[in-house]
Amino acid sequence: MEKFEPVISETIDHIIASSGLLKPEIALAIAFLLSIISSLFFEKKFKNSTFLIAVLGFISAFILLIPQFNDPQEGFFGMIRRDDFSIYGRMLILFASLVTGFFIQQHFKHKAIKRKIADVYSILLAASFGLSLLTITTNWLLVFISIETVSIASYVLVGYFSENKKQSEAAVKYVLFGSACAAMMLYGLSLLYGFTGNLDFTSAMHIQGLISAPKILCSVAILFLFAGIGFKLSFAPFHVWSPDVYEGAPTPITAFLSTVPKIAVMILFSRLYASWFETFFYFSELTFLLLVVIAIVTMVVGNFIALRQENMKRLMAYSSIGHTGFLLMAVLAFVQGNTDVLLFYMAVYVLMNLSAFLYVDYLESKIGDASIQSFMGLGKKLPFTFVGFSLIGISLIGLPPTAGFIGKFLIFSNVFELYSESSEFAYLLLLIVGAITTVVSLFYYLKIPLYAFLKETKSDSVIKETFTFQNCLAFLFCIAVVILGIFPSLLLSLLK
Repeated sequence: MEKFEPVISETIDHIIASSGLLKPEIALAIAFLLSIISSLFFEKKFKNSTFLIAVLGFISAFILLIPQFNDPQEGFFGMIRRDDFSIYGRMLILFASLVTGFFIQQHFKHKAIKRKIADVYSILLAASFGLSLLTITTNWLLVFISIETVSIASYVLVGYFSENKKQSEAAVKYVLFGSACAAMMLYGLSLLYGFTGNLDFTSAMHIQGLISAPKILCSVAILFLFAGIGFKLSFAPFHVWSPDVYEGAPTPITAFLSTVPKIAVMILFSRLYASWFETFFYFSELTFLLLVVIAIVTMVVGNFIALRQENMKRLMAYSSIGHTGFLLMAVLAFVQGNTDVLLFYMAVYVLMNLSAFLYVDYLESKIGDASIQSFMGLGKKLPFTFVGFSLIGISLIGLPPTAGFIGKFLIFSNVFELYSESSEFAYLLLLIVGAITTVVSLFYYLKIPLYAFLKETKSDSVIKETFTFQNCLAFLFCIAVVILGIFPSLLLSLLK
């Protein structure tokens, strides 16, 4: 007992000392608890009180991140690792979550719904909490807990507003597919732990255990692991849930699912790849091969299937899948220490994707339809909206003078540099496929200005431009995308 007491004392002291690393997450947790209390007891008397608590929670967490710059630390027995890369990632997550909160509030402002909208803000805070943890850990146990926190929150967000058979079917597919991928990932993690006896994927003990493990079983474990990560990133072949869920869920929820989880998972994936790539054993080669194959297949599947889509939300689903392939290419550049390339592309992706869905939501509220054909001739009636929407489409393609062009240019440049240094054919293949799929994306993104400005409408209904929250915020993001396309150093200098 005498020997045991100092251990307990040291453990408690270490936990208390480590808690300072989680100030932003603690702020989100407090906001989550307060939002539940507000939803239960105060929402009827003080309308939007839960929304205001969520907004304050996101802003408080963002502010608490600022003093943590240039102060890398570890805590909770190595489970938490804070550095500038994770801080930038969490800032992006909080910014996108805050915008989503406003988006949800405005979307349901004038809609009669049976469900309590206040509960959604609590779920949004919980999802952001899980995503934030995902960016600061290299421990497989905490990775799994974080992913499941986000997954459960996402299931609720998708199914919460189901009003018809199609939406309910999308929610059920999402839950079933997510549960299967989670089970596969957990089995893979149990195998990895059995091989290594260690849960930190950056530790020498973990890597040495993988080296000593049977190759076939280790390969199976890594494949199962990729299944869980692939579900959150929606890369092929784990993308099948995306189109139905994106179409069935309310547009703000779709915007969140297509954007925010990818930031956290990409940061996790970058750390994993950087740790394993430095080893010169077969599992590092397997990880590299899987990454290249997945990136190529994801870009091809996402962009080519998007050509056949007539519904704007389904088109954006496959567009998001295609962009995941480019994000995986950016992960390759991460091994050279180029965190600024990955962060720049993720920041631009957040602006482009949120802006696109804000425009989709605005147009859906105006014309009651999200099909591309419904945009016919509306460019003259809604010029402010469609000029901005067309610019966002140009940026998503990757054409100048937009930030989308700079982001893709930086990724291609870094991958080409890797090819020049190693003469690895896989890098060249990535560049070729990336260039081809970028050209393919021209044909579906340019449908927006084609239908809006070059085709005549068949409807005589009067539609007038109104400057709502959605199209004004989307236009601000559009301006930001153009400014960053002309002056990328404004952001890149901050990310160095």
